[in-house]
Formats: sequence, structure tokens, C-alpha cells
Amino acid sequence: MRKKPLLSFWQLWNMSFGYVGIQFGFALQNANVSRIFETLGAKVDEIPILWIAGPVSGLLVQPVIGYMSDKTWNRLGRRKPYFLVGAILASLALLVMPNSPGLWFAAGMLWIMDASINVTMEPMRAFVGDMLPDEQRTTGFAVQTFFIGASSVVGSLMPFLLTRWFHFANTAPQGQVPATVKWSFYLGGAVYLAAVLWTIFTVREYSPEEQESFHARAAGGEDAGDPEVTLDSKKYYGVGALLLLGGLAASFAIRHFAWDKALYILSFGASFYGVVQMVAAGRFVAGKKKGLVELVYDLNNMPGAMRQLALAQLFTWFALFAFFIYATSAVTSYHFGSSDPTSEAYNAGANWVGVLMSVYNGVAALVAFLLPVIARLTSRVTTHIACLVIGGAGLCSMHAFTQPGMLVMSMCALGIAWASLLTMPYAILSSVVPYRKMGVYMGMFNFFIVIPQILAAALLGLLVRTVFHGHAIDAIVMGGVSMIVAAGLMLRVKDERPPA
Repeated sequence: MRKKPLLSFWQLWNMSFGYVGIQFGFALQNANVSRIFETLGAKVDEIPILWIAGPVSGLLVQPVIGYMSDKTWNRLGRRKPYFLVGAILASLALLVMPNSPGLWFAAGMLWIMDASINVTMEPMRAFVGDMLPDEQRTTGFAVQTFFIGASSVVGSLMPFLLTRWFHFANTAPQGQVPATVKWSFYLGGAVYLAAVLWTIFTVREYSPEEQESFHARAAGGEDAGDPEVTLDSKKYYGVGALLLLGGLAASFAIRHFAWDKALYILSFGASFYGVVQMVAAGRFVAGKKKGLVELVYDLNNMPGAMRQLALAQLFTWFALFAFFIYATSAVTSYHFGSSDPTSEAYNAGANWVGVLMSVYNGVAALVAFLLPVIARLTSRVTTHIACLVIGGAGLCSMHAFTQPGMLVMSMCALGIAWASLLTMPYAILSSVVPYRKMGVYMGMFNFFIVIPQILAAALLGLLVRTVFHGHAIDAIVMGGVSMIVAAGLMLRVKDERPPA
């Protein structure tokens, strides 16, 4: 059995450099999309439902792209064709987004932009598993984390920098997006495409034959391959029917009792997956075991460590999406005292949100290279638990710190959790999933990023309006508690890292 060679620092650099563009786009999205929505007339409790485009696109796109990239090989490579297509589409979406003529057009552009970013991002995660030996994967994901943090600092700061250094207008007439935001998105589109092209042209992927030789059995025989796909068709029909009918019943109840319409997302999601289960069972009975049947089979037979990680991921990302969705509303109203998008105070607060996001991403970039060292001294699980507790405390502290400047301390704590979240779960996961299915399992693992975003979009608007009486800052505190719960759930995770 051949062993994958250790890559040099500059090889790791080139392999992950595409994340500069990916995260530049995400940073602009996270820091400015709520601002664009409010500028175009969205109310504070409507913002979560407008963000639903992102998680729905991720839920559909990532596992499909992962499955397709696992089975792709052409002149460009295995993962790189998807890097290129996603980069072109995402760059175009970044150019259009700040010029949206209306609120629902902007929501649609968010859908396209997020789906395009996912097309690039999902194979980039699997790329580390493809290219690196097990003992170097924590470092490989740490390099990605560094690029994510460093590029997010610049991306999040762009409107602030354009205002402070280049004197771009930071306000605009009602219903119009300020020039600082527009030009930030234009620059983001150019950076996105250039960074991804750098990775495409500087890295050679291992061929299918080379991958087979790396994963051949030590005894000399080839890897026996993946287990046979088999489904209990009766069970899948039954569960699918229950999900379909339960989702429809929930939709009726939401309408009848005038509950928050955002809850329709959850009911439709249950019905949709019920249909998927039944279609997969029907295809299996008909003798078709590829495509959808494989995806459903893999989802129901994911490795044990992946299941354990998934629950912790769900609570962690719920916390983060509470912050992403409500950071602008919370800071502008709670710390700057204005909810009027045309006021100086509101736009100063919105710019400060960009600064805060650059802080936590900058901290993540600095912490990234410490994490492999700490993990070797303790364990990957212990390291991640400690980081999540610190991050949860940081989110809760945003309520205690009433002065805007003090929020820098909150963001330093969140940055520590962010660095670990982008490194440790993926390093653990890449060690336990089959190499032939690295892409599809990385895509499925992101279910537990997008599902909590759907939950956040469906529930937080209702909670802010009713339980929290319009105070967005309370949703962020709730997120902090959720992150600490995630740390507790990590105690169940068994890090099955193979020997070096």
C-alpha cells in the first residue's frame, strides 16, 4: 500500500488558497445581506425567513455536488471542475446582489449566490481528504481556517474601509443600497474568481489510479470497495408516508391556528423528505441502486462518529446563525440606539458589525495554527469542547456589554470557537469516512449546518416578536446558550483517528 506523501507548506497554501475567494463572498454576505434587506424594506422579524434561501440551497446542492464530484474525472480533475463552475456563478451573483431592485429579488439573488458558493465550497472540503494523509489533515483544515479568517477580515471590513479611507458614501436615499456596499460586492466578485483560479492552476489532483494505490489494503489486495446498497423498502415507504402526512398536517395546523408562517419551512421540509424516502424505495424495488438510492442509503448508514459530531454541529450552527441573522439588528438597536436604515446611527452601527465580524475572523486566523498543537497535546475532541464553551460565553456577553467597543472582547471569544469549528469536526470526519465517498459525506455533514439555519429562520422570527418582544439581542444570547450545549454534546464524540 502506497502512502500519500506529506505536502510542503506552499503546497498546502496553494491547495487552500481558493478559500480566500469563497470566504470573501461569505463575509460580504453575512455582514451585509441583512442590511440590504432592511434597506429594501424588510422588518426585523421578517429577516430570518428571507435568509432561508441559503440553507435550502445548501441542503439540496452540497450532497448532490459531493456525490457528482466523487464520480468525476476529466482533464481538469475530480474536484476542480466544480471549483470553476461555482466560482464563475458566485462572482456574477456578487455583482448583481447589491443592485437588487426589490426585496424579493434580493432574496432570490441570495439563493443563487449561496447555491453557487456551495458548488465551490463543498468539493474544497473533500479536496483536503483527497490530497493529504491522515496525520496532516488537521493541519490542512487549519490552513483553510487561516484563509477563511484572514479573507473574512478584509471582506467584513470593506464598507468600513471604503468609507474611512476612500470616502465612499455610506448612506443613500430610502430604498437604495449605499455605494460602500455596492463596491464591496464588486471587489468581492473579482477576488472570488481570482483566488479559485489560483488553486485550480497550481494544484494537481491525484488520478483515480493513484487514489486506488493509496487506499489498497496492506495485505496487498485492493480495497474491497463500498458495501452493497440495500434498503428495507417497506420501512422506507412507511416512514416516508408518515413524514409526508405529518408535514401536511403540520401545514394545516399552522394555517388554522395562525402560527408564524415561517414554520411552513419545517413542515414542507418533512413532507419533501418523506417523498424522497418513498421515491428511493421505489427505485430500489425497480432494481436501480445508483443516484438517489445511494444518497439515501449513505445518509442512513453514516459512520457512528459522524452521527455524534452531527448533533453537536446542529447546536453550534444554530448559535452562529442566530448571530449572523441578528448581528446587524442587535448592534444597531441595542448598542447604537437606532432601527432606522436611513439614519447615521444605524449605518454607523452596521459598519461596526463589519468591524466586529473582521475581529472574530482575524482571531480565528491567528488561532488556526495553534489548534493542531493543542490537539496533539490533548485531543481534537477536548480542544473543540473548550473552544465552544469560550465562544458560547462570548455570544452571551454581547448582552452584558452595552458599549460598542466592548463587543471586541465578545468577538475574540467567538473567533476561538470559529477557528475550531472550521478545523476539528472536519479533521475528525475525514478520518472515518471512506475515501470513495469523501465528497458525498462532506456534503451530508453540511446538512447539520443548513438544518439549524432552517430552524433559526423558522423559529427566531417568532421568538423575537413574541417571547423577546422585538429585542434581537436576546436571540444572540439564546445562540450562546446553544453553543455551550453543543460543547456538552461533544463529550459523546469518539475521535477514531487512525494511527499515523
